[in-house]
Amino acid sequence: MINFPESMNSLIDQLARLPGIGRKTAQRLAFYIINMNNEDVKRMANSIINAKENTHYCKKCFHLTDQEYCYICQNSKRDESTICIVDSPKDLLAIERTKEYKGLYHVLHGSLSPLDGIGPDDIKIKELITRLGTEDIQELILANSPTIEGEATAVYLSKLLSTFGIKITRIAHGVPVGGDIEFADEITIIKALESRHEL
Repeated sequence: MINFPESMNSLIDQLARLPGIGRKTAQRLAFYIINMNNEDVKRMANSIINAKENTHYCKKCFHLTDQEYCYICQNSKRDESTICIVDSPKDLLAIERTKEYKGLYHVLHGSLSPLDGIGPDDIKIKELITRLGTEDIQELILANSPTIEGEATAVYLSKLLSTFGIKITRIAHGVPVGGDIEFADEITIIKALESRHEL
């Protein structure tokens, strides 16, 4: 076993706790950090502390922000009659990158997963219902991930929210543009067939 100074081992251990970072990658990152100049290391450390201390959920949609409301909820040009429901801030950002959607969002921060002990009270469903009671919403777009948990969450929400008399739609899933059908799995092909439309 390779022996590093205790301070280096501690840094490697902390880096290895990050998702997608294995022990070897953590070692490479640790060596990189050790070779950075002191000012850059301090800036990096301060950025981590600052992000942790000042980033919280938007009071309205639960996206990440360092203010009371996120930049989307503050934008008066957004279509306030439409809410796109997503599982995570990463999903929100993926939709925003398209520059096509102009409505608002609601971030659930998870999906229903009874096997993992995640029920309706563990994600931001109550907060969504509160919004529907106070805002003039015409359409809800369910943009949950196309996983078993995401599908279960979308079905649960569609049934739960149907009593509000609001149009509820689900984003289409299927074969990606530029992808070959022969390499698609069965569920992807089934979803593509279900989401077909007339030309």
